[in-house]
Amino acid sequence: MKTLQCGFPKVKDVLGDCLGYAQKVLSEDGVDAYIDGAQAICRMGRGEAPVLAFLEEMPLTASLLGEEIIHDVVDFVKKLARTPNSRSIAPFLQGMASIARSLESAELFQKYMWLVKRTMESTTPKVHGIDSMYESACLKEFLESAPQLFNQLSMRGVKNWVEYGVKNYSADPDSQREYFSLTSPDSRAVLQRERYGVLFSDSERKLSLYLRGLWEIEESFVPYSLAFDTLRNPVPYYDEQGIHLPDVYDDLPGVNGLDRYRALLAHVSAHIRWTTPMMADNYSPFQRISIEAFEDCRVEHLAMREYPGLARIWKRLHPKPLEGSCPEGWSQIRHRIAMLSRALLDPDHGYENAAIVKYERLFREKMAHGNSSTTEMADLGVAFISETRQQSDLGAKIWFEDTEIEYRDDNRLMWRFFEDGDEEVYETRPTSQPKDETEKMPPRLYPEWDHAANHYRPDWVSLYENLHPAGDAAKIDRLLEKNAQLAKRLKKIMDMLKPQNRVRIRYQEEGSELDLDVAIRSITDFRGGAQPDPRINMNHRHDGRNIAVSLLLDLSASLDDVAPGCTQSKLEISQEAVSLLAWAVDELGDPLAIGGFHSDTRHEVRYLHFKGYGESWGPEVKGRLAKMEAGFSTRMGAAIRHAGHYLSHQQAEKKLLLVLTDGEPSDVDVQDPKTLIEDAKVAVRELDGKGVYTYCISLDPSADEYVSDIFGRNFTVIDHIASLPDRLPKLFMALTK
Repeated sequence: MKTLQCGFPKVKDVLGDCLGYAQKVLSEDGVDAYIDGAQAICRMGRGEAPVLAFLEEMPLTASLLGEEIIHDVVDFVKKLARTPNSRSIAPFLQGMASIARSLESAELFQKYMWLVKRTMESTTPKVHGIDSMYESACLKEFLESAPQLFNQLSMRGVKNWVEYGVKNYSADPDSQREYFSLTSPDSRAVLQRERYGVLFSDSERKLSLYLRGLWEIEESFVPYSLAFDTLRNPVPYYDEQGIHLPDVYDDLPGVNGLDRYRALLAHVSAHIRWTTPMMADNYSPFQRISIEAFEDCRVEHLAMREYPGLARIWKRLHPKPLEGSCPEGWSQIRHRIAMLSRALLDPDHGYENAAIVKYERLFREKMAHGNSSTTEMADLGVAFISETRQQSDLGAKIWFEDTEIEYRDDNRLMWRFFEDGDEEVYETRPTSQPKDETEKMPPRLYPEWDHAANHYRPDWVSLYENLHPAGDAAKIDRLLEKNAQLAKRLKKIMDMLKPQNRVRIRYQEEGSELDLDVAIRSITDFRGGAQPDPRINMNHRHDGRNIAVSLLLDLSASLDDVAPGCTQSKLEISQEAVSLLAWAVDELGDPLAIGGFHSDTRHEVRYLHFKGYGESWGPEVKGRLAKMEAGFSTRMGAAIRHAGHYLSHQQAEKKLLLVLTDGEPSDVDVQDPKTLIEDAKVAVRELDGKGVYTYCISLDPSADEYVSDIFGRNFTVIDHIASLPDRLPKLFMALTK
């Protein structure tokens, strides 16, 4: 364990007791971070008071908020020490445990530190609009008052109280100090004004007992504040950390703040007990919100069977949208779903909409025969959306009035997403193209950007994915032999790119060398009469390169054209280039997926898999590449979204999507050429937001007119197509070195 080197006598007197408490409530790493933090504060030269406060208050703070908060507090104190406000360090540290006890959330404590910084900046005297070298007029007073403030107010209330003092006393430092020290009548009046609602910190014990007593559930609570995120307006949710809920609830007509907390916890608990998670990728966004409404009401009905009193509180909190209130021209999807939810919850809803009446009846029939299931609710949700869908649902103007059901969580516990990366293992996929329409796999629905209307068309494109049929793998071997000299040059480059860090892989029955530790233990077991472990060898692998790559091939009909100045078609040259690239990437050990696409209207976009991330470069992959064929059109946006969907779930630090195309996006059902160009541009931007880097290699000499609109500066135009087998692998290596 580390030791603290600090010469202050009082620090030496209390160090033993403080360290003993820290060892009880913190891990070994946490204790080391605690000592490092105290050492850093001691070296600041701000006296013994900050060090004493840190030693006494930090262990409890870290045990309440998590040990990561130690580093955050030390970093914040260092920043404070670099300002003229070093006198405020001690009161900040002295009050942090009390404030942590009130907030009970590392996220809210981060917001508190932001508020301290904002207060310091707002109350520092300025000369000609520039911060002076004088300390804040009232930061020390605010920090001394903060524990009392947070004991009575929510984060929003404290923020409002601070902003009032900053705004109204900016020209009078003396009055500002009185305000922030809670001695002025105005300060106490504003404090009383901001005391509204039920604070979570005052009700935590009651709510914890409520969960354990009624639901037999023990979960952590993670409060958040709405004061700093008014645009996003966070909603409650449940994840591995616990139940995330607001730090304060106002009283509503007929429902007090504590009952609002109970309504939320009852709803989340019902989900935890009865909801079976499903794969979100199998449903469109509209289908998901419809399924969620049915599932929300299903678990509430099951909860009301056990605790009938919940019906009263949920009906009071659930909005009752007025039928026909949504104006013409607005998207009615949220309004219609809210009406459906109200009808499923309240038999006396009074709605006359035929679809809502029909699906209410179907829902109650299923509930009458038992608990029903999440899967049955999914069937009802999909059917309801399919039957009630309107053209106006696609509009950008969405009607929100009386559609917010605030006591419900965001339903993330209902859904599972592809996480582990190799979604393209093909044992469960068809082994060839479907022979007829009845053998199609269900389509993946993707939105498309309508640049004229400036909004998405949801579920506009139907994308069908299949495993590409296989051909003669020897054809690819012949292409590699043809380019043997190029492969040798590439090999030299790859040897320089290969990671040099060697990692041992132990416990192998066959390996490159003996693992002495395991071998000795096996001999000891054998002589003692026990069964020896046969895994006495080990291998090594190289580590240090963490890149996942997806190669997306445009397989439109123009690929069959003969390349200018060549005897080969663009398709044949692309086969050579892709084969060399796949061989090179396999040599490097990077995960690589190869897919191709073409389209015949928005209803028929084909995505063909040549190689999955988990497949090795072998005869099966070579056979698919050998059978590569071209046809139809180039609806690029949906294909980019689909390839990016798989790539974004790869566990890699860098994710590269290479798009190889010979023309601009187009399709037979699109008249305006700009439509698909703009959609592809938006698709690239979407992937960029997911951390996927997209790069285009174009074989179209005229590509400069449109390719920069889609990919920005991330593209290369290859004018001499015959050089593609040489250029493509080298370009990949340049992008990933």
